[in-house]
Amino acid sequence: MTTALFTHPDCLSHVTPAGHPEQVARLEHINASLAGPGFAALDRRDAPLGADEDILLCHPQTYLDRIIASEPQSGTRALDADTHMSPGSMQAARRGVGAAVAAVDAVLSGEVANAFIACRPPGHHAERETQMGFCLFGNAAIAARHAMDRHGLNRVAVVDFDVHHGNGTQDLLWNEERALFFSSHQSPLWPGTGDANETGGHNNIVNLPLAPHSDGQAMRRVYESEVFPMLDRFAPELILISAGFDAHMADPLAQLNWTTEDFTWLTERLCDTADQHCEGRVVSTLEGGYDLNALAASVAAHVTVLMERGA
Repeated sequence: MTTALFTHPDCLSHVTPAGHPEQVARLEHINASLAGPGFAALDRRDAPLGADEDILLCHPQTYLDRIIASEPQSGTRALDADTHMSPGSMQAARRGVGAAVAAVDAVLSGEVANAFIACRPPGHHAERETQMGFCLFGNAAIAARHAMDRHGLNRVAVVDFDVHHGNGTQDLLWNEERALFFSSHQSPLWPGTGDANETGGHNNIVNLPLAPHSDGQAMRRVYESEVFPMLDRFAPELILISAGFDAHMADPLAQLNWTTEDFTWLTERLCDTADQHCEGRVVSTLEGGYDLNALAASVAAHVTVLMERGA
């Protein structure tokens, strides 16, 4: 088997205002980093369009209608201080949703060993009825719901290592006892949520605040002492990753000091857990990362591990 890469040119059509960190160049740099000969074995697939019924796994019809109606005919429109839409944004967002669903299908069917989704806008800040933090739809939570509701899985783990708390995924999975959600993130930092005492309706939410300026060794200690033992007890049937790369020391939006090698280590350890409990089944979806060179290098390192483990 191999690793599937889901992406689509439509995700370049989501345009934000000049100077916005969540920019088209993010995906351009990722595409370039995954174009070399070392990635020739990737199973490259077009991200399909997510259907309304996929989005409705996590968001109500009223919210979907509002987002559709918010897309401008020209220029950009601010939905809040951070989140914008342009002509093509809805198409791009649907690609992210569709890729989340298709990647779960491909991995659970055994077509591929694992998958990485290179789509934008990101998703882990989108709450049930609120867009925020550059995000429109909760792609990782939608993937989890799809795996549970449509494939019948009873234990799905979602691991979010973006530097910002995955408040949207937390909101969407708060009362879902079949899902175990981990978020490691800098604290204090926007959006101001993610305290350790936020534990969900079934003790299924695990927040791991990390101090500003802490490094990858601090991260490794937290994951080894807390995340991996809990994952072993949970014995997931599928691991979903919200792969944000903005904990990198070069990122302009936060103050953690991870290196590219830390993302390699974390991906390897998550794949170890997947190998032990769920036949290596991992679906990873892009979240943040705003230094273009660090983002490209970190994504390449992450996907390299997925390919090595999926071969």
